Amino acid sequence: MTVHLQSSHRIVVEAPADQAFMFFTPAGEELWVDGWQPTYVHPTDGRTEAGMVFVTGQGDEFTVWTLVDFDRVNLRSRYQRCTPASRTGLVEVQCAALDAERTEVRVQYTLTALNVAGQRSLRDYEGRRFAEMIDGWAKAIDERIEALRTTAIR
Repeated sequence: MTVHLQSSHRIVVEAPADQAFMFFTPAGEELWVDGWQPTYVHPTDGRTEAGMVFVTGQGDEFTVWTLVDFDRVNLRSRYQRCTPASRTGLVEVQCAALDAERTEVRVQYTLTALNVAGQRSLRDYEGRRFAEMIDGWAKAIDERIEALRTTAIR
């Protein structure tokens, strides 16, 4: 079974690069991830900055996140995440403008299993499953952007 893996996938988001980048912050993900409800530990107002700490999930999926790097200029962020019941790792997001209204987003997960449960969990981050998950992110973001545009027109 897999004990350590690195998976990477690229998607295109139909938004300017600076806006697309912010969809991948904890507060930005609240806009498009069903059930995403981080509890902000530091700073407690959820302000996105390097060093912020927040938690998600419960039970075996309780996860502690730390925003290690947050670079608004280069549109890059890196999160340390630890789900103590199974796995730990890094999540990196890098955005690059394709044009004024489209952004390529590279998402990379580097994960290490902490036990047998973690080894089973890592299967969800391998190969095609990982790519399908990240492709689903692009679809959810694009649907949210379209809903915001529709709402603004009314």
